[in-house]
Amino acid sequence: MKKALFDDIGSYPLPEGITKEWLKEAFANLEPHKNALYKIIKEAMWQKINAGVEVPNYPQFQNMITQFSAPIMDDGRTEAPLLIKEEEARILELAALEEMAKEYKEKKGEKLKLRICVTGPIELYYSLFPPPVYIDVLSNIAKSIGRFIKHAIEEARNYEVKCASIDEPSMGLDPRIEEEGIITALELASEYAFRKGVDTQIHLHSPIFYETVCQTEGLKVIGLESASNPSLLTLIDEKQLDTYDKYLRIGVSRTDILSMAAEYDEIHHTNAFRDKGVLETVVNEYNSSEKVKKRLEKAYSFFEERIKYAGPDCGLGSFPNQELAYLVLKNTSAGVEEYYSDK
Repeated sequence: MKKALFDDIGSYPLPEGITKEWLKEAFANLEPHKNALYKIIKEAMWQKINAGVEVPNYPQFQNMITQFSAPIMDDGRTEAPLLIKEEEARILELAALEEMAKEYKEKKGEKLKLRICVTGPIELYYSLFPPPVYIDVLSNIAKSIGRFIKHAIEEARNYEVKCASIDEPSMGLDPRIEEEGIITALELASEYAFRKGVDTQIHLHSPIFYETVCQTEGLKVIGLESASNPSLLTLIDEKQLDTYDKYLRIGVSRTDILSMAAEYDEIHHTNAFRDKGVLETVVNEYNSSEKVKKRLEKAYSFFEERIKYAGPDCGLGSFPNQELAYLVLKNTSAGVEEYYSDK
């Protein structure tokens, strides 16, 4: 049995004492804040690595929409409407990780295998414009996203971009989104990474458009949030995955902290966000290594060798502190390892 790689989706809580307002200012006005910001990014990345994440995503602290929409709507950074200049298509966090990856390489004797995430062209289009879809506009957004991916791959020195994920959380959930233009946009966004042999993922919150994704040559791995919603596994046809040679990323730990806390409070008559220590109990209850192991086992009973990645359902940015986020990753690592050690 080929082992699935343990990755994470990206977002992560800010360290104690750091506000979103400070962070926004630091990204917008880098020089006076560079050392402090880079330190925050590098420390969060080390937490992911030390928790056992094999292909960690850069810590995504910024808003997933404005991180990419702001530069591609800035006339000074574009060469055509919504088409960012090649040299402007930078994911700033990667500069911080280049320094940290050098230290990793010296310690581990190998390059850090990194996952990058970019907000998908469909998500960006519908966040910026109402329907109908104008293909030329959508295509320029998609090309811009492809340039962010290209720059990340080309500029890597001490790390290797193992996986590039296109995040499309609204596909299948936003009723305005229609099939028109989806394949074209996703092909444009994923083309460079696909040609370079990087694992191309799509992160979905609903599998409704998974058949459309299967027809997109440049995307190889489809993500499912199957820890919080196990029924999603029944909606995917393994034969179709075989036909199109697609793989899955399986969610094996829950990240819906508000729902988990509410469920726990109702059963145990507590207040997880008020009573000290309860949230840690909640995380250990819903994401114990045993439950992680069972979720992975169930997924393999459906898809076997079509599983290529496994990890938390979604990002951990909604968690109230880094300690709880780290605990999710640590428990996930333990559960994944327990599953494979039994095989």
